[in-house]
Amino acid sequence: MSSFTKPLIVTPLPDGESWELVEPFEYYIDEPDGEKIVVPAGFRTDFASIPRFAWSIIGSPWGKYGKAAVIHDYGYFKTLYTRKKVDRIFLEAMKTLGVGWLKRRTMWLAVRIGAGKIWRKYSQQVE
Repeated sequence: MSSFTKPLIVTPLPDGESWELVEPFEYYIDEPDGEKIVVPAGFRTDFASIPRFAWSIIGSPWGKYGKAAVIHDYGYFKTLYTRKKVDRIFLEAMKTLGVGWLKRRTMWLAVRIGAGKIWRKYSQQVE
């Protein structure tokens, strides 16, 4: 069963949009092999990249889904898996956090549609 095993402890950065992890953060993927993603202290995230105009509909970048967004950001940044798998882990992690079906599907669809450019940027850096 998927789970977050440690609290997420972050500090805001001077840019007003980004946060830095103070301590490592872990998530166990719901797969037979029990794989774990460890986001190291010092990693920087903007949580969910939700445009300000959509905050009244979806919520702020650091809502109930915030921990899942950090895992997703790290998955993209490190290109841990395929883009499809990282996006699926984001969907699973939101479910683990109790994010409602409609909101998590909307956010998952938004990253599937809109995050390809970001994925390509990071995946080219590791080639």
